[in-house]
Amino acid sequence: MTIYKFQTAEHIVAGREVVDNINEHLTLLNLPIKHALLITQPALVAAGAVEKVEKALEAVGITVDLTTDVEPEPTLENIERVFSETVGVKDYDVLIGLGGGSILDTTKLLSVLKTNDTALENLLGTDLVEKAGLPTILIPTTSGTGAEVTPNAIVTLPEQELKIGVVSRYLLPNLVLIDPTLTTGLPKPITAATGMDAFTHALESYISNKANPISDMFALESIRLITANIVTAYQNGADLDAREKMLIGSMYGGMALTAAGTAAVHAMAYPLGGKYKIAHGVANSMLLPHVTQFNMDAMVDRLACVAGPMGIDTKNLSSEEAAQAVVDKIKELTTVLEIPQDLREYGVEEESIESMAVAALEVKRLMDNNPKTLDKEDVKSIYRKLLV
Repeated sequence: MTIYKFQTAEHIVAGREVVDNINEHLTLLNLPIKHALLITQPALVAAGAVEKVEKALEAVGITVDLTTDVEPEPTLENIERVFSETVGVKDYDVLIGLGGGSILDTTKLLSVLKTNDTALENLLGTDLVEKAGLPTILIPTTSGTGAEVTPNAIVTLPEQELKIGVVSRYLLPNLVLIDPTLTTGLPKPITAATGMDAFTHALESYISNKANPISDMFALESIRLITANIVTAYQNGADLDAREKMLIGSMYGGMALTAAGTAAVHAMAYPLGGKYKIAHGVANSMLLPHVTQFNMDAMVDRLACVAGPMGIDTKNLSSEEAAQAVVDKIKELTTVLEIPQDLREYGVEEESIESMAVAALEVKRLMDNNPKTLDKEDVKSIYRKLLV
């Protein structure tokens, strides 16, 4: 008998302006909270989102410390420095991450660094965290990573020109707040990149070797919500209905990848982020149609099932035609969303392809999850499609 496993955040509260009442939702943790660390980014301080959280917490007698020192795509060194300046020298009852994927991932890592007497480099990999961390509250402000509901956190290793994940059930947060009002000010490029990142999570989870009935449910609904709303959110960032559905779709994508995992797109994106600083969502978006096309013959029927949730009329289409329509629709979305299509814009040249292919193939956790095996020449060929 096949066994399926599923895990996610302990508590999820979703709805418009739920952050305004964060003090009420703290009761779900059933913990005495007097001192909190809020991990966020300068733009959210300027936008007033941080002040809303601080006021709600201080109203119930909680002292709030603040750090905005987490870098985009944070490195191991950056995370350890933030730890040594905050959680490593003070005692907190709860850590609150307010921001995009980098902020949420760092919050999770700071939590377990406090309770596990080891360096961060010793936690890189799967199931290497031995103890539960400090309680965490995660509040996403982008519709992209789904990090608020996953047991994963990504660390950039510049010296290896790669990104590596920490995967542990102890990274799952205690409370997640899903508030679409925090996403209405996202710039168009970030809306596009993070939204397609979420779509990639859902699609790769659906076609992965570990896909199962639980992950399929979240993946297909994520695909439906994102496809139907991403262009509206991109073109009219103030559309709260589209923003809300994108945020839920992103969360579902995170739940899907928690159960099924991502695959070759993510593996190939890591060297692009690690070496060339290409934002993760952009790298995934650039690679997705080309990797999906490569995978096509190994998953025609599976991919055809995605057409309906993407709003494609499959009447009178064969499975092969429906699957190809999915790839074509992805290409159409990346065009409308103005996702870059040329790696040369980021300094990638032909002579870089070899080392990137080697690095991508080393991410075996993801490559092994791909429905079709890629060798080095396959990976190089796909990268070359993005050298316009």
